[in-house]
Amino acid sequence: MGALLLVLLLALILGGVGFAVHILWWVAIIVLVVWVLGFFFRSAGSGGSRGRWYRW
Repeated sequence: MGALLLVLLLALILGGVGFAVHILWWVAIIVLVVWVLGFFFRSAGSGGSRGRWYRW
C-alpha cells in the first residue's frame, strides 16, 4: 500500500512539474516575441539616436 501511494505521489509531482514547464515555455515564447518586436517598434530618442522602447 505504501509503494502504491509513493508511485501515485511521484506521478502527481511529475505531472505538476510537466504542466508548469509547459506553461513556462509559452510564457518564454511570448516574452521573446515582445522583446523582438521591441527592436522593430522602438521610438527615436533624444539627439536623433534610436532609443530603447523600454526604460531599464
